[in-house]
Amino acid sequence: MTERDDATIVPGEATRLAPDVRRVTAPNPSFMTGPGTNSYLLGEGDNVAIIDPGPPNDAHIEALLAHAGGKIASILVTHTHPDHSPAAAILKQRTGARLFGMAPPKLELQDQSFMPDRPLRHGERIQAGGMWLRAIHTPGHASNHVCYLLESERMIFTGDHVMQGSTVVINPPDGDMRAYLDSLAILREEKPAYLAPGHGYLIGEPDDLIERLVRHRLFREAKTLNALRRSDGDTLEALVPRVYDDVPADRHRVAARSLLAHLIKLRDDGLAADDGGCWKAVA
Repeated sequence: MTERDDATIVPGEATRLAPDVRRVTAPNPSFMTGPGTNSYLLGEGDNVAIIDPGPPNDAHIEALLAHAGGKIASILVTHTHPDHSPAAAILKQRTGARLFGMAPPKLELQDQSFMPDRPLRHGERIQAGGMWLRAIHTPGHASNHVCYLLESERMIFTGDHVMQGSTVVINPPDGDMRAYLDSLAILREEKPAYLAPGHGYLIGEPDDLIERLVRHRLFREAKTLNALRRSDGDTLEALVPRVYDDVPADRHRVAARSLLAHLIKLRDDGLAADDGGCWKAVA
C-alpha cells in the first residue's frame, strides 16, 4: 500500500493499513497538523497498543477506546509535543496502559504530563500489540523524538520526523538541524518498506522521500549561506523573506524557526557568525 491507494482520512474512523495496524486520526486539522494527528492501533483483543494517542480531545479519546474495545495494554509516544502525547495520561488512567517513550525536556510547548513507565533507549526492542517494535531515537524535530520500526511489516511510525505532504519545522533550542539530517540517514539505513507518519497518509517508496527531504534541507542551507554572503549582516527577520521567497508570506513566521536552525548549523560549521542577532557569513 502507498499513499496513492490509502483510504481517505476521516477523523474518528479506523483505516486498516496492515493486518494488525489501524490508523485513527484526531479531529485537529490545521496548517501545522495537516488532516490531523494520526494515532496507530496495533493488535486487537486484550493486547492493543497505541502509538501517539494525540491531543486531549474527548472525541478522539472515545474513538480510540471504541476501536480498541476499551482494552489498551500499552501506549508508545514518538515525542511530547501537545498534539501527540497528552491523551496518554488520560488513557492510562482509564485503562491502566503502560507508557513507553522518552521524557519531555523542560521547555515550553512540551507535554509535561507524559511520564513513561519505561523510558526507551535507541535500539531497544519492545513487544506491543503482540508484535515486536524497535525504538529508533531520531532527534531533530524534538530532542526526545523516537520512531518505531514494526519488524514484521518493515513499517516505521515516524511521528513528526517525516510527515506526508510537507516538511517539518525544526525549532531551536530543542530542534536541531544537524541532528535532524543525521536522523534521516539513520532511517534510510533501516530500509523500511513503508513510513506511517504522524500527519497524512501512509508513505511508500521511503528511500525516495528521505532523499528528497535531505536535498531540500541542503538546498535551503545553501540558500541561507548565499544570502549571508550577499550582505554585510542581517537579522533573522530580514533573512526570512530572502531565503523563503518561494514560501507564502503568511508562513514566514513558522519558516523563521527552521531558518534559525539552519543558521545555528552554519555557525557550528564555521561558516556563519552571530554578532548580537546580526548574522554574517564567515570568510
